[in-house]
Amino acid sequence: MGYAVRSVILLGVLTGLFLFVGNLIAGKVGMTIALLLAGIMNFLAYWFSDKIVLAMYGAREIPYEEAPWLHRMVEELANRANIPKPRIYLVPMEQPNAFATGRGPSNGAVAVTSGILHLLNERELRGVLAHEIGHIKNRDVLVATMAATIAGAISYLVNMLQFSMLFGNKEEENNNNPLSLVASIAMIIITPIVATIIQMAISRSREYMADETGARISGDPEALASALEKIHNYVYEIPTQVNQGTAHLFIENPLSGHGIWELFSTHPSTEKRIQRLRELARSMGTYAY
Repeated sequence: MGYAVRSVILLGVLTGLFLFVGNLIAGKVGMTIALLLAGIMNFLAYWFSDKIVLAMYGAREIPYEEAPWLHRMVEELANRANIPKPRIYLVPMEQPNAFATGRGPSNGAVAVTSGILHLLNERELRGVLAHEIGHIKNRDVLVATMAATIAGAISYLVNMLQFSMLFGNKEEENNNNPLSLVASIAMIIITPIVATIIQMAISRSREYMADETGARISGDPEALASALEKIHNYVYEIPTQVNQGTAHLFIENPLSGHGIWELFSTHPSTEKRIQRLRELARSMGTYAY
């Protein structure tokens, strides 16, 4: 199953969960209010998230004169992806990492840390930049915003249920069926967890998709695989303060877990990503044995 199709299915499941919980908890009126509130919040985040994230990490735009080789590399990759050249930013961070932001191809931006510029060779950096341009081409910020809107609306509905249970009138409390009370408490605990798992699964699908898109844009999957291997080894040795809400943007998430905790990670395991990239390199005839 393709990554794009998987994202659509997961968004559908998330929407279905929202509709089910909304009708169960607050009926159509409460469900509509929750969706509107979450929509407004995420609408603002969608339009201003690029400026917020870049400012959050102290990123500055790199002028052409400072790194013409980097601008030429990004321009060549953008041309291959058939999108406008994104703006290029430098993040003053020792940890090797990179991210893309912007609502779509017309206003995209790629940001690289000072650490990644020192760690990777030119071929590996080209692979990373192709991955980030893949995110822009695939409009992943839009998909992430849609997922966040629905997950946020589910959280609002669950909060409404908590509020009604805490401050409901005495008569309603006396008439509560114990089984109904247990079911409500279980829903308060389980529903946000399920919504989060689905949201993270969407993020992981988009990460795999950006790996494949970037590898095809660059024509060199092995370059990105090699870069991910290096970044993964260094990112845990050089911890940094990363806002949890923006962790999904980075090419490597230092907070990603293993085993069952991988369900809650915004990124697939690096080992799996490298394996898939090398399989793609073999199919493209570019793998160096």
